[in-house]
Amino acid sequence: VQLQASGGGLVQPGGSLRLSCAASGNIFSILGMGWYRQAPGDQRELVASITDVSGTNYADSVKGRFTISRDNAENTVYLQMNNLKPEDTAVYYCNAWFVNYGLYWGQGTLVTVSS
Repeated sequence: VQLQASGGGLVQPGGSLRLSCAASGNIFSILGMGWYRQAPGDQRELVASITDVSGTNYADSVKGRFTISRDNAENTVYLQMNNLKPEDTAVYYCNAWFVNYGLYWGQGTLVTVSS
């Protein structure tokens, strides 16, 4: 199995981006999915997570601005990011807990918020 993340880029402060992360391969079932980020010099931190029944959890710094969602039919998790701030600049990573494989990580996608 693999996770393919996309949607990063350069955006001005106050702008929006939508990240996607699609799982592929011999998938039986996916439990939790999530987004983490890592800025230069910082540790990787949780941004948002979503359970298999769409329960969500957000970092305080993104509450009210970011929305995580998933499409179980497409094995895809999304992160809608609104009102982006320079401090949101980081490499964003998705992960997923597969019932028959455990925890997998996708490759990172860079989000840069700058004027």
